Amino acid sequence: MRKILIAGNWKMNNDVDESLKLAQELSALSDSFDKNVEVLICPPFTSLYAVKRALHGSVIKVGAQNMHYEDKGAYTGEVSPLMLKGIGIEYVIIGHSERRQYFNETDEIVNKKLKSALRYDIIPILCVGETLEQRESNAERETVKNQIFKAFDGIEPSDAEKITVAYEPIWAIGTGRNATSQQANEMAEFIRSCISELYGSEQADKIVIQYGGSVKPDNAGETLCQPDIDGALVGGASLKADEFLKIINYAK
Repeated sequence: MRKILIAGNWKMNNDVDESLKLAQELSALSDSFDKNVEVLICPPFTSLYAVKRALHGSVIKVGAQNMHYEDKGAYTGEVSPLMLKGIGIEYVIIGHSERRQYFNETDEIVNKKLKSALRYDIIPILCVGETLEQRESNAERETVKNQIFKAFDGIEPSDAEKITVAYEPIWAIGTGRNATSQQANEMAEFIRSCISELYGSEQADKIVIQYGGSVKPDNAGETLCQPDIDGALVGGASLKADEFLKIINYAK
C-alpha cells in the first residue's frame, strides 16, 4: 500500500523566527496527526537548518524547495544536494512550475536534478502540470506525458519508485481555482499509466502521486479520497498550522 504524503511548500515566506514558530506549532499538534500520513514541510533555504534542528525527533519531515544538480562549484547563489544531505534534509521539490516559469528550468535540468537527488538518497518530489491554454486546447495529457518521459529518462527502475510525483495544474496554483476531484484523479491515473509504460505496472503502482494547486481545508477532502491520489503538495494553506492540520487529517 502506498503511503500518504502531505507536504507544505512554504515558498518565499517566513524568516527564521517565523519558520521556527510555525514548525513548533505543528510539532505541538503532531500527536493529532493521522497516523497513516507522512507530513513534510519545506521552508526557505535560510530556515532549513534551524527548522531541522528544532524538529529533531519529531515525526515531521523536512525538505528543500529546490537544489542544484552539481555537488559543488562556481554556481553563485545555488545550494547543492551535498549541502542538503549534510544537514539531514530528506526531501526536495524539483521542477515546480514556478521554477520552470520564472527561472527557465527545462525538462533536461529537471532530469539532472532528479538523478542528483537520488544519488544522495534525497527523495525528489517531481512537479508536472499543464497551463490553462494547454488544457483548453486538449493538450494537457501530451504536455504531462512529455514532462514525465523526459524527467525519468535514464533513471533505473529501482530509483524510479523512490520518486514522488506531484500533479500541479499551473492554472490552479495560487489562483484560488482548483481542479475538480475527477480532473485531479484522471490526471493522476494518467501519470501512473505513463510510468507504467516506462517501468511496468508493478513499479507504477509503487509511485506516490500527490495533487497540488490551491489545496485548502474546504476542498482537500474530496480530492484526497480519490483512488490514485496519495496526498497533497500544499502552498498557502501550509503557512497556518490549524489549516495545514485539517488537510493532514482529511487524508484517507
